Amino acid sequence: METDLKRMLEIAVAAGDKAAGVAALRRVFGDRPSLANAQLVLKHAKQLGGENAREEFKVAVLRAYTVEPMLPLLEAYAALAGLDLRVQVGEFNTYMQDILNPDSWLYSFLPRMIILAVQTRDLLPALCDRAAELTPADSNKLVDDALRQLRHLLDIVSSRCKASVIVPTLDIPPYPSAGILDAQAPWGQRAAIDAFNHGLREIAASATGVYVVDMEALAGRFGRSRWYDEQKWNMARLPFAADALPEIAREYFKYVHVLSGKLCKVVAVDLDNTIWGGIVGEDGMDGIQVGLDHRGAAYLQLQRVLLDIYHRGILLAICSKNNREEAMAVLEKHPRMLLRPSHFAAMRINWEDKARNLREIAAELNLGLDAIAFVDDNPAERDRVRQELPEVQVIELPDDPALYASTVAQCPYCERLSVSDEDRDRSRYYAQERQRRVAQLATNSLEDFYRSLKMDVEIGEATPESIPRIAQLTQKTNQFNVTTRRYSEQEITAMAQQTASRVYWLRSRDRFGDNGIVGVGIARLEGDTCTIDTLLLSCRVIGRTIETALLAEIATQARADGARYLEGRFVPTAKNAPAKDFYARHGFTRAEKDGNGASRWRLDLAQSVLNWPEWIDRAGVLQRS
Repeated sequence: METDLKRMLEIAVAAGDKAAGVAALRRVFGDRPSLANAQLVLKHAKQLGGENAREEFKVAVLRAYTVEPMLPLLEAYAALAGLDLRVQVGEFNTYMQDILNPDSWLYSFLPRMIILAVQTRDLLPALCDRAAELTPADSNKLVDDALRQLRHLLDIVSSRCKASVIVPTLDIPPYPSAGILDAQAPWGQRAAIDAFNHGLREIAASATGVYVVDMEALAGRFGRSRWYDEQKWNMARLPFAADALPEIAREYFKYVHVLSGKLCKVVAVDLDNTIWGGIVGEDGMDGIQVGLDHRGAAYLQLQRVLLDIYHRGILLAICSKNNREEAMAVLEKHPRMLLRPSHFAAMRINWEDKARNLREIAAELNLGLDAIAFVDDNPAERDRVRQELPEVQVIELPDDPALYASTVAQCPYCERLSVSDEDRDRSRYYAQERQRRVAQLATNSLEDFYRSLKMDVEIGEATPESIPRIAQLTQKTNQFNVTTRRYSEQEITAMAQQTASRVYWLRSRDRFGDNGIVGVGIARLEGDTCTIDTLLLSCRVIGRTIETALLAEIATQARADGARYLEGRFVPTAKNAPAKDFYARHGFTRAEKDGNGASRWRLDLAQSVLNWPEWIDRAGVLQRS
């Protein structure tokens, strides 16, 4: 099988077929993520995509053990996602010095993500070396001291660097010092390490940009007896077995994926032989397989995973070749189905080409094709979509349905590091949007439609409560986004604290419901000019003149802050065409254009006044936090 895939890869590379080549690379590396195949990926990713086609992402590794054998695997995962991973590794066991020294390489490197590669033997050495000698009071003090030191180090990082920090949970020894007694004692090794890991999660929950990678859970899934290699540790200070390295690299890559903003917003699924077994048009509702027995359990488990994804705020859609009436009857009436019609934001159940249906789903949801992940059991359909719509993330399902659920569950495009109120309510927002479209058809003009919505908008400045949502919008919004700059929570926090900067959030409501926080503006005062760094709107509210209200508020505040001019840049991407004429429509004059299509626009605030649209009411008064 691997030989056939490599032959397919050679053919695709020779023909310059990027989609087929990347698909073959993903299958080769997915089936066997070895170091040799990682090097194959890194070699051909450049040929198929080119260095300029990949976004740079810097990772710093602070380590107390050897990490080098894992890095090609991590870089290969990133390359297949269109990322050019630049990794710099600190010297062995100097992670504290690297953090404490303000002039260390760590801060000059300007990473977007920092991996703290440490273990129990590094942070709690006495718990590994002489656990049998420790009293409960000793263990508690060791844990408290280690957590206090770790919090101090993380505070220093956050004060000097805008990178997100990934900290592993500590690992439990495969054979506790007290043997089976350890499981009976509330003060043994496991209890102490569990207490540390609990404290670590509390630190991460209270800190901005600190995230926990559950290395202990990963070891348990992999098999703790196969996780370590003591011989490698003694020889090369590499604690993990060779087979464990791909699992560790993949887990860390999920954090790279989320922090780079490469996320799907909708998962489009097939029906027959995907979320149920069999073909409803041939087997009937009573003949399809979904349930607790051995034939239907795999499909029910996939539905559970999809439901979990739905509750993260990711939309679900149906893209299926089927008779609509029969398929809808299963979704509405089958007693074992977990997924019901209300869970789906869009449906295409017909006999049309699936690539065409996915285009229609993207248009209906006002999303780009790159926001869609596609799940289908049929390899021919997956290849068709991959060739026709290379922007869509096609999830490669294995042949065995029992592995469907775990495959989708591990898809990095479906990962999230936080879930906001807006995420939880996203499906309700799209249901309200369908009502708005019906209302628009009943009006005679756009202005009548705007007035019929009875919109109100609230604009405020960043607070600790709003910063996660503001950062999330900068990371995810592509269509109405004038510069498409991505910011972490730490970066937003830093800008909000600067006296010369203002970070705005915008919340919109109308007669159909509350849209939540859907807009962001970031502006910076420099002399007599206020420069707009970021202005964006969620795709849910594009085309209702809400962007005018946000721009008008920024202009009003800029004038109050003493600015004579308001400037903004438009940086074109493959996705932000809806924002292309934004500044021109609002009376700005183009001041500069560079060779990459980016342009700078200027408005004389002494000569021009930007007003809120008449049909939008002010819901709140802007206050500086």
